[in-house]
Amino acid sequence: MPRLVPSDRDGPIRINPQDKPVFICGCGLTRTFPFCDGSHKACKGEDLNKLYVYDSDGGAIKRREIGDPKAP
Repeated sequence: MPRLVPSDRDGPIRINPQDKPVFICGCGLTRTFPFCDGSHKACKGEDLNKLYVYDSDGGAIKRREIGDPKAP
């Protein structure tokens, strides 16, 4: 089921439960959920006043001003 998950994170969440750190996805774009696969690189430099919707390949397909009634 497709979902629009709002997130303002543009990087992973680091946890240190063992000898080496584990990185959990913070942006919602990873293909290896819940683990980070580096997909957050696609959302670096986003405008904080716009809503971004990404396709399954991590490409931004919609950018709308926040508050725009046509925004998804």
